Formats: sequence, structure tokens, C-alpha cells
Amino acid sequence: MEAVGKKGMENYRFGSVDYAVFLGMIVLSTGTGIYFGCIKKSKVKLEEAEPTLPTTTPQRRKHDFGSEKMSEYLLGSRNLKVFPVAMSLIASYISGVTILGTTSEIYNYGTQYWFIAIAIVLQGIAVSYVYIPVFSALQVGSSYEYLEMRFHSVVRSIASFMFILDEILFLPFIVYVPAIALNQVSGINLHVIAVVIVVVCVFYTFVGGIKAVVHTDAWQVLVMFLSVLAVAILATVYANGLNVLFDDAAKGGRLIFNNTNPSPYVRHTVWSVLIGGFSYWTSFNAVNQTMVQRYMSLPSLKKARASMAIFTIGVAAFVSVCCYVGLLIYEMYKDCDPLSAGLITHDDQLLPLFVVQSVGHIYGMSGLFIAGIFGAALSSLSVVLNSTSLVILEDIVRGCFKMQPSERASTILVKSTVIVLGLVALSLVFVLEQLSGILSICTSMTAIAAGTTFGLFTLGMLVPWANTVGTAVGGIASALLAGWISFGTQFSIAAGELNSQKLPVSVEGCVGNVTLRENIWVDEEQVFPLYRLSYHWINPIGVATVIVVGALVSLVTKPTNMKTLDPDLISPVIHRFLPKECFSGRNLHAQAHKNLLNVS
Repeated sequence: MEAVGKKGMENYRFGSVDYAVFLGMIVLSTGTGIYFGCIKKSKVKLEEAEPTLPTTTPQRRKHDFGSEKMSEYLLGSRNLKVFPVAMSLIASYISGVTILGTTSEIYNYGTQYWFIAIAIVLQGIAVSYVYIPVFSALQVGSSYEYLEMRFHSVVRSIASFMFILDEILFLPFIVYVPAIALNQVSGINLHVIAVVIVVVCVFYTFVGGIKAVVHTDAWQVLVMFLSVLAVAILATVYANGLNVLFDDAAKGGRLIFNNTNPSPYVRHTVWSVLIGGFSYWTSFNAVNQTMVQRYMSLPSLKKARASMAIFTIGVAAFVSVCCYVGLLIYEMYKDCDPLSAGLITHDDQLLPLFVVQSVGHIYGMSGLFIAGIFGAALSSLSVVLNSTSLVILEDIVRGCFKMQPSERASTILVKSTVIVLGLVALSLVFVLEQLSGILSICTSMTAIAAGTTFGLFTLGMLVPWANTVGTAVGGIASALLAGWISFGTQFSIAAGELNSQKLPVSVEGCVGNVTLRENIWVDEEQVFPLYRLSYHWINPIGVATVIVVGALVSLVTKPTNMKTLDPDLISPVIHRFLPKECFSGRNLHAQAHKNLLNVS
């Protein structure tokens, strides 16, 4: 391949066409917020919504957060369309972290991670048939409201605070990743870019609410997908052919699909990616408020499942394209590792460098790519801002403190939260500038809260005898164990006690005198075993701890009387195992409804 040098990077900077494409993204984003917040007034529809999953009790109250105006702002009056919501679901998960992190993961560790696409499909099935029906039947305003219905208000409050902390920790990742990408190809100061991202996102989220967020997400996701797909197609055209691509990947040890090593210490194996990936994706997509809020913005269970199906197919395809681009990156830099050559300072700059050096000479391509990364950041950030503001209003103010703010007070609180979170995101961006390996760090940090919270919901929906004491003990045990493993691992890495599992790279084709960094081998046997685990296992360990500990403690501390349990609180997949007395309320309600029809 042609030698790679620093000069090549300098030759491809943003041109007028690139800036036009990029600025178009900013204008459309702000314009959408203005349209839904100021121009398009809410129209109250008198049409009867499609019925949701039948409930066992008389019709439940549909939460309006204290007023119809807040219901419109936070849930779109539960009358949004399937496709925009499906695109918003994709935006809820796919961020710049995913795009840049996945491609560098393939380049550094091989294609075994590609099995995550299978895990995504499996979680889509589980979420659609195990978890969504429960939320649809209960018509919750916030997913954490379920925990109070099933257990106790304290459990709900703790889970809500964990969610808020988790989202605050994730905020700077969402902003920082696209900022370094744009800085890489344009030379614009990273902090200036971060400010632009936050200001634009806060503006249209503040003005337009969930309708602006969902509809902006829809076209931002399309731009994001098209930008990465265009890079993949054009880079393939300029490459030496698919046969050479896969042959070189195999020779370089990157083509890995059958690593069945049972060791939990190996970063990527069939087992760790499938089990850990399934657990992590399900924990996020099944019960996280950013996702449940979108399910609940649809008028029926059928439409919620349809949006989940589109989400599953779309994300699996998108992640697969990112994995393929990771192979293209290896093909280009197989003889000159950019990090060793000093072309980049972080692994997460691999994709931006690849774009400018492979297709950057095509007018508008750099702009399209950055528009895609920028759109991913805006959509993910807006989702977090919107969902977190809902949780603070519904779960903290109304749920935890039992306050009933007026419509005006609720509006001020929600919109102020959006602004404050934007400022927090900006302030935390500075912390990330010295960190590398975004994918694993981000996954490890969020796995603590995600695994524990998911375990609480799973325990409630799948273990009928679970009680409040068992749930609390299981949740605490899970958070402590997952936190111990996660932070212990990070400290061990920082202390140089763990060997890097990165695959070998070469600098033979680099221009100038470039030498590989010396890898110092250390004896990992001296490190505590739990600190050596692959990051994929942190989430499933947390989930399993909640379920096992919670179920056992519940059995010995007066388990819940299943005969008086509301079956709507239990997943439909468990209904066949519940006693008949559970459904007496449903039968009475059905009979009363039948009698009413006969009288009519």
C-alpha cells in the first residue's frame, strides 16, 4: 500500500462544500425545534387510540405529568408515529461513541466483536415479548414507576437516582466523541465544537420537547447511516477488492469468528460477546427510561413492537457496517499503524483519519461524515436531556418528594433541567481528554447502573414471589459487586498491571523513522481474578446478582403472596405459572364489560 504520512492528513481539510453540508445539519436541527415548538401548534385529536394490551383491572389512568401540556411536551400525548419513534430509538443508543468505538475495536481486537449483531437481534425479541407488554399494560409515565407499583416507592427513587447519575456520566462521552472527530478533519478547536453541539441540542430540545427530539432524530439517523455507508462503499471501491481485504485481515489476525475460548479473561469470545452483549443491550433497551419513554409515546403495544422491530434491524445493520469499516481501516493501515506513527493520539481518532485520507479528496465527503457523527451526537444528547428531565419531574419531584407542581412550575423545572444538563455535559468534557478506548470505558461505567436496574425490573417481572426486602438486598449486592469489579479493573489498567490484548500492528510502511511502542509483559496471575474479567461480563454479573440474591432473600423473608398479585405487573411469559386467583380481577372486569354491552 502507499506509504502513509502526516502530510496526507494536512492535505484534506474542510472546504466550502464540507462546511455547507455540516452547517445544513445545524440549520435543520434548530429549524425542527422551532417548527414543533413555535410554529406547529398542538392539535388535540378526538380520535380513539388503538387499544393497548388488555389489563386486568379497570382502566388505568394515563399519566399526564400534571397537565395535558406536559404530556404533550414529554410524551407527544402518546400519539406519535412508528417510523419516527423507531428512528429515535436507534438514536437513543447509536451515538458517536458507538461509531468511532466499534470501528477502532475491530481494528485493534479483530472481528469477533461482530457477533454483537446476533446479540442485538436476540435482545429485540426478548424486549418485545417480555418487557414492553408490561409497560404497555400499565401505561406508565416513567419506567421507574413500575418499581413502586411492584415493590416500594424507595426502590423507585433509588433506581431513578441511579438513572440520573448514569446519564450524567454518559453525557460528556456523547459530546466529546464527535468533537474530536470534527477537530481531526477540520482543525476547529475541540472546545468550540463541544459548545456548538450542546447549544444546538439544548435549544431544539428546550423549545420543541419530545416531538422535536423524535422528528429530528429520524432524519439525523438517516444522515448518520448514509454517511457511514457512503464511506464504506467508496473506501471499498478505492481498496484492492474484497478478496484482498479479507485475505489481509486474515493474515493480520483480524478475521476472528470462532474464538470459543471459555476463559472469561479474553476480551472477545463467542460467549462473552453473545452473552455479555445480549445482557447489556437488553438491560438498556428493555427498561431504560430513554427507550421506554419512546415506547410509551406510541398509542398501542402493536406499534411499540413494530418500532422495536425496525430498531433491531436498523441497529444490527448499522453496527455491521461499522464493523466492516473497521476492516477497511485495517486494510489501509496494516503496514503503518497511525497511533505508532503519531498521526493520532487516541484510538477513537482512527475513523476520522481514515475518512480524510481515503475519501477526503471527494468534495463534501468529509462534511457528510462529520454531519453523520454530529447528528449522532445531537440525537443521543437530546434523548438524554428529554428523558432525564422527565425522570426528575415524575420520579423525583412527584414520586420521591410527593410534590404536585403546577403546570407552570413543571414547565420551568423540565426546561431548566435541560439547560443545566447541557452545562454539566460541557464541564465534564474536559475530564475525557486524557482517556483512550472509549468503548470499553463507557461500557464499564454504564454497566454498573444498567445491570443493577435491569436486574430489579427482571426480578419484578419474572420472579412472582420477589418482595421489597429481597429486591433491595439484591440491588445493593449487585451495585457493590459490579462497581468493585469495574473500578478495580480500571485501577489495575491504570497501574499497568494488565497486559494489552490488542492485536499486533506494523510500521514497516511508514514514512520516516517510526518504531513500535514496546509492550511490557506483566504477570497477570498476581492481579485479583475479578479485575481481569472482560468488560462484557460486568453487566451480566450485575443482573444475575440481583435476580439470584433477590429471589433467595425474598424466599426467606416472607415472599409475596402470588394469589393477590396483580398479573399486569408480571410479564405475560410467566402468566401460565401464576395461580388462577391472580386473574379474578380480570375475569370480573371482563364480565362487567360484557354485561354493560348487553344492557346497551
